[in-house]
Amino acid sequence: MFWCGQKGWNGMKIVVLHRMSVGADVSVECMKQYGDVIFYDSTPDELVAERIKEADIVVANKNPMNEATMKDAKNVKLVCQFATGYDNVDIQYCRERGIRVANVRNYSTAAVVQHTIALALSVLEYLPYYDEYVKSGAYAAQDAFSHFGKTYYELEGKTWGIIGMGNIGRGVAKVAQALGCRVIFFSASGKSGCTEFERVSFEELLAQADILSLHCPLSDRTRHLMNADAFEKMKSSAILINVARGAVVDNDALFGALKKGQIRGAGLDVFEKEPMRPDDSLLSLKDSGVLQMTPHMAWASTEARTRCVTETCENIEAFLNGKERNVVV
Repeated sequence: MFWCGQKGWNGMKIVVLHRMSVGADVSVECMKQYGDVIFYDSTPDELVAERIKEADIVVANKNPMNEATMKDAKNVKLVCQFATGYDNVDIQYCRERGIRVANVRNYSTAAVVQHTIALALSVLEYLPYYDEYVKSGAYAAQDAFSHFGKTYYELEGKTWGIIGMGNIGRGVAKVAQALGCRVIFFSASGKSGCTEFERVSFEELLAQADILSLHCPLSDRTRHLMNADAFEKMKSSAILINVARGAVVDNDALFGALKKGQIRGAGLDVFEKEPMRPDDSLLSLKDSGVLQMTPHMAWASTEARTRCVTETCENIEAFLNGKERNVVV
């Protein structure tokens, strides 16, 4: 294991590849206490190898951390993820090199839970439609005191299905339960220890869920878990919410399911390619009652982004003091 004591901190060369991933309004000055820091607002994949060549510590996010990008970075001792997920890191390669990898955990739970509920309610109640109806002047021009152009159901008594019963999944489950929902979940890994809520098979989840929200990591088990076959098994009145990883959902299959009315609607905060391609088929679905999308910002409350930076600094400090904190490998 590599580390240095406090006397060596000033000699550390730290490279932050995506400083803007936490936003300009959040300070990253705390990192400067650990060494000489180079901040890059963003880094294209093809520039990673050159930028980290002299680094001792790399703070990464989406860029690939693997042999191709790190083979010439002989001094790297620690890769800190500016995130919880680390599917961009070649764990086996880092293990062979003796490079520590640390992530940031549970910093955005409250924000993602909040956004999940907000997306679900907005799609469910056609809120953009009704907002536009009033602002367009249509409401002021009518005689009736109300307008029922889009009908919706109550959550009370409905079934909220969850895939991924970690901290975020549990948080969503508790709010859904408070709203009167019966909560069921499917464990994609098969290893969930959750006993607070009813665990069901994947087929049962699809058949029973009125709202289905995704909170699982991306893995070989979950990639395109929500595919054409899955959508065919869902209720036509069901709503899908994805705040997990874009590739958990087969983009083309979702487009088809929404176009054919196999499910009532969807709310997405994550996508297979980020940012989305200009020709992404989902962008052609203009009806917000069918589809609402946000630009991967469910995690990004001011508090969450500040915690992300603070936790990253604490991971660096622990490493420099020879301690393990949030270590992946």
